[in-house]
Amino acid sequence: MQFTTALLLFTLPFFSILVPLVQGLSNRIRVRSLVPYWSILGLFVTLGAIAVTLTQGFPQPQLILKVLSIDGFSVYFAAIFVGITLLIGVASIYYMRANKNLDTYFALLLLATFGMILVSLSVDLIALFLAWELMNIPSYVLTGIQKDDPISNEAALKFFILSALSSALIVYAISLTFGITGSTNIYLVAQGLGVALPKLDPLALLAMVLFVAGFGMKVAAVPFHMWIPDAYEGAPITIGAFLAAGTKSGGFAALIRIFTVALIALRMDWSGTFAIIAILTMTLGNIAALMQKSFTRMLAYSSIAQAGYILIGLAAPNPIGIAGALFHILNHGVMKTAAFVAAAAVYSGMSTTSLDSYSGLGKRMPITAFTLTISLFALAGVPPLSGFMSKLVLFTAAVDGQLWWLALAGVLNSAFSMAYYGWVVKRMYFDEPLASGRLHEPTLLVAVLLACTAVIVVVGLYPGPILNYLFQVANYLLPA
Repeated sequence: MQFTTALLLFTLPFFSILVPLVQGLSNRIRVRSLVPYWSILGLFVTLGAIAVTLTQGFPQPQLILKVLSIDGFSVYFAAIFVGITLLIGVASIYYMRANKNLDTYFALLLLATFGMILVSLSVDLIALFLAWELMNIPSYVLTGIQKDDPISNEAALKFFILSALSSALIVYAISLTFGITGSTNIYLVAQGLGVALPKLDPLALLAMVLFVAGFGMKVAAVPFHMWIPDAYEGAPITIGAFLAAGTKSGGFAALIRIFTVALIALRMDWSGTFAIIAILTMTLGNIAALMQKSFTRMLAYSSIAQAGYILIGLAAPNPIGIAGALFHILNHGVMKTAAFVAAAAVYSGMSTTSLDSYSGLGKRMPITAFTLTISLFALAGVPPLSGFMSKLVLFTAAVDGQLWWLALAGVLNSAFSMAYYGWVVKRMYFDEPLASGRLHEPTLLVAVLLACTAVIVVVGLYPGPILNYLFQVANYLLPA
């Protein structure tokens, strides 16, 4: 095993396991907890291993125990997961500074990120399910980590119950797939389905539906989205960002790998299914977001709508569609992280997430308001920001796949979303503030916001290198 591969696989669990020792050392020498800095060091080491792998060009597939694959797809997602967690970890140094369970918080954050990386690496359905649970279980605890807050406890319970249901559906789908093909390796499953389909079409379709429902709950696709608004609102705002930008991307990593490889023989069936779900998800998410009075709930419904745009890439399963979906997953992660961190900055100053508190924010928190405006415009798809570029690729894929009506639905929904994104911007710059005086803008939160803004602008203006890489990934995933 290469040294960089070992760092990628073992750094995060090693650093998370040693968190109690680091906390004990902090208590012994009577300094502020060193756990956040220890955790961020672990994330930097992992990100360095990923960067070294990426600088070597498109990674050739490297199988580990026949269940994990280091390839262009998994390395790309690992970079997204670690990068987003790093941003959230830096923001959490300030935002979660008063939490008594800071060591638990960062240890679980590292373990959940490690679970997401394993999800993207998995090429065996059993390994995928184990990685799925390693991603999910820390996420439940992180959602309810504010133990004295009944809203946080309720959010964690709802998240746990519906995620347990999704896990049950995935296990049932895996059992059906194994019964049809005799294997849980996704490449052997693809071969087996190609042979067995004429005789076992109903069972294969049932497995497909169960996979869609199980993974659909994690990616917040309609009608499996019910838990999202309460979980995002009840969790600490930084964990809301982690769920929206991180674990949702983990769900898409599993969804794309399973459907473009294992279930490729059912392409004609799941392509139409994803087209319908994409339209429902975009439309319901945008309409519901327009009616919210809480900024975090608006972001939750906005995240549902963004999942609909990503699903366009699966509805049009050609290299352009897969590349567009992967590109929008990256952009959505950065844009949504920026929006939630801006919400955390506002909450730290005003202790509320109400949209009314954003009135006059351009005067009271100018940097936060500016970076939030950039992220909202990017989410709406305003050129030349990154969100526009990935949506352009997705809509092009839909047209290229003879799904012009799906592309039209995406364009109309993007235009409609400006109603609530623009409303927030209008509040920040044209409405009078509820109180006078500047508010403190925490340095760490501002640093994260500026980093996200830089990525949004640079990727929007210069998307070529990323898209070239993603087309290689798409061609690697899809059969010739």
